[in-house]
Amino acid sequence: MSETKVEGLSDLRGEIDRIDSEMHELLMRRGDIIDRLIAVKARQGGGSAFRPGREADMMREIASRHHGRLPLDTVESIWRVIISTFTYVQSNYSVHADLSGGDSAMRDSARFHFGFTVPLVGHPTPGAVITAVGASGRKGAENGGGDLGMIRAGFHAEDARWWERLAAADAPKIIARLPFVERPDHPAGTPVFIISNPLAEAAAKDVAVFSAQGAGPAPDVSGWTALGCDTLGQSEGEEFSLLLSAPGDWDADRLRRLPGGAALERIAWIGSHAKRFEIQ
Repeated sequence: MSETKVEGLSDLRGEIDRIDSEMHELLMRRGDIIDRLIAVKARQGGGSAFRPGREADMMREIASRHHGRLPLDTVESIWRVIISTFTYVQSNYSVHADLSGGDSAMRDSARFHFGFTVPLVGHPTPGAVITAVGASGRKGAENGGGDLGMIRAGFHAEDARWWERLAAADAPKIIARLPFVERPDHPAGTPVFIISNPLAEAAAKDVAVFSAQGAGPAPDVSGWTALGCDTLGQSEGEEFSLLLSAPGDWDADRLRRLPGGAALERIAWIGSHAKRFEIQ
């Protein structure tokens, strides 16, 4: 009569070792595919290494299917490091972070989303971040478009009209809003915009972001959110300046049809990003 083998600690530890070895092997195989990807891109004339739309889809899928004892925070962080590091392998880049609102939160966000392999450069204002990203694009156009920038996704007075610096056609643009997966007590939950030099492809376009200005006092924007347009930043002086987000298919004409929108004399599209994915 056969006896059922009792699983022991050594058996379980051996299984963990096998899984660790398989995970490492899979990461190395992923690296081999990146080498082939680089070769294909070279034959096809290049292209940006950044794929914010694809990254957002990947993170949503991971969050949706995840279960078990391992915290989602850990899983998300691991995948963010994998994605960002392999992007760095394709085309070296740095992340420029706006530290005007505090060093700690932005550094935590940068390391959570980009890991420690990607160089992190701190700047005192969002304007300085935009300048640095723009300069990197002029130097790195041949290998992916240069560096990324991180700016808090909201109003702050230290550089009140930073969004106006993104209005020119060749200026950096918003390509993502992090974190991709939002939830209470996120370890890197500070909402940030990621900017890069303009991407010809692969941008997520669920949400459009605009810079808008006009003479005199700003219009009453209190009811705009209910109509689909959020006011993320507002600065007033001799003329007002607004940072607006709206559905991805909106344009300047649609914004001007909002109550009081006729006061928007100048409107510039300054980027887009994936819609927010929230877990309660």
